[in-house]
Amino acid sequence: MLSPPWIYLASQSPRRAQLLDQLGVAHRPLLADASEDAEGLEAVLPGEAALDYVQRVTRLKLGAAIERLKVRQWPAAPILCADTCVSAGGVILGKPAHDEDAKATLRMLSGGSHEVMTAVAMSWNNQVHERCSVSHVVWRELTPREIDDYVASGEPRGKAGAYAIQSRAAAWTQSINGSYTGIMGLPLFETDQLLRAIGFRD
Repeated sequence: MLSPPWIYLASQSPRRAQLLDQLGVAHRPLLADASEDAEGLEAVLPGEAALDYVQRVTRLKLGAAIERLKVRQWPAAPILCADTCVSAGGVILGKPAHDEDAKATLRMLSGGSHEVMTAVAMSWNNQVHERCSVSHVVWRELTPREIDDYVASGEPRGKAGAYAIQSRAAAWTQSINGSYTGIMGLPLFETDQLLRAIGFRD
């Protein structure tokens, strides 16, 4: 079956949509409704390593999106899912539950190194293709005022690791070894590989 000239993006992240636009890939949203426990898919299993976690959650999100498309009986098209995980010292740092949680996360990241992992998965023609980007990030020491101001801005809400690299956190970043777009939430190199694997791109 030939793919239509667009894909479904099963993510509500505006950054992922913008990055697909950057690739020149037409896309349509395939979002969970109120009947789905989207947040429940992101629960961490006891003793789970960060890389295992982000890949497992991405597969779960893709499976849910495949079922969602069947139920809605929308036109067939490739489905793209992704999940991002931040890890420091072996600890998985998810989306902060509240402002104090965000501050604690930023204090943990301050003045040290951490990893950002983004797994990407695509389904088409009953086949699943997967890739994963792992980036190493080093931050300078943050002042208590910087942490308080950043949290007050609202930027950490809904962000793995309580920050977005394209925000003022860029000024704290001493070095990145890996994928900048992967840290944003959708590694474009790996995503392009998936698109080529299903024949969406020449």
